[in-house]
Order: sequence, then C-alpha cells, then structure tokens
Amino acid sequence: MPGHPQELSDGHGIGSSSGRRVAAVSRRDRIKLSDAELFELLEGERIAVVSSNGPRGFPHSMPLWFVPREGEVWIWTYAKSQKVRNLERDPRATVLVEAGREYGELRGAMIEAAAELHRDRETVLGFAEELTVRYAEGIDSVQGDAKAALEAQAPKRVAIHFKPLRVATWDHRKLRGIY
Repeated sequence: MPGHPQELSDGHGIGSSSGRRVAAVSRRDRIKLSDAELFELLEGERIAVVSSNGPRGFPHSMPLWFVPREGEVWIWTYAKSQKVRNLERDPRATVLVEAGREYGELRGAMIEAAAELHRDRETVLGFAEELTVRYAEGIDSVQGDAKAALEAQAPKRVAIHFKPLRVATWDHRKLRGIY
C-alpha cells in the first residue's frame, strides 16, 4: 500500500526476500467479526444495549430484547418512552451487542445507526409476534390470548429499525490468549 508506514521509499516492502511488502495485519483487523460471525452473534444473543442522545446531552442507554432482521437490529418499546422521544429529536443511536465474561472470551458489535420508527399497527404487531416467538420457549407462533394481548399493546408501542451507518466488531477469542 503506497504511503504505508512500513513501506520503504523505493516501494519495496519490509519483511520479504522478494522485495515485495508483506502486509502487516493489525491487531484490530485480526479480531474483527466476519459478516457470518456477526450474523451468528446477533442471532445468538438476547440483549442489545441501545444508546440514544438524552435531553441533557448525556447518552441514554437501555438494555432491550431485539430481533435481528437480515443482520440488522429491531426492537419495540412504548411510544412515550424516553428513548423514543430521544430518537424523534435525533435519530442517531448506538447499539451494542456483546457476549463473553472473561476478556479472552469477549466478542461483540457496536453499531452506529439511524433509527427508523414504525408506528403503523401492522408493522408493530408483526414485529411483536416475531419478538415473542424469539423469546418465548417452545412456540413457533402467537395465538389466542397471547395474540390478543399483543394486539392490545400494539397501539401504545413502536417498532424501531436501527439502520447501520458504521459497525465495529471484535472477537477476543481470535487472540488465542495473546494480549
């Protein structure tokens, strides 16, 4: 790469007997999740921390259940909640999904996103059913009283789609204990 700090002025790279530059892989590049790994993380985790810009200038961060749709995070929440008021004022949000307990196990994604609020009943109710199926054990559809409860809640809720603008990912397991 021209102008790279490890490239010699004559254009021959460092660390190669052929005179060609051997690309140095940065630590950051080594721990990035592939698209498939990011998809797996989003499918496997249950909580996303959503941060919006609060009214006093401080981040407003809340843990929420979510559904990944085509690799993008969706949530639902009360239409009158602080996070919705924040996103109405400023649609920028950061979504964090992380897994692991020990440093060497940590993997996650920080998604800077534009929030798109959906208020139409059909979208909100459809999403509520999808969220319920994802989090309720042993069901593959919402029927009867559970469906009626979601229908009653839908007018008070919004579905929020976080459209990624920038994504940073990490998987410390890829470091294999070398920090």
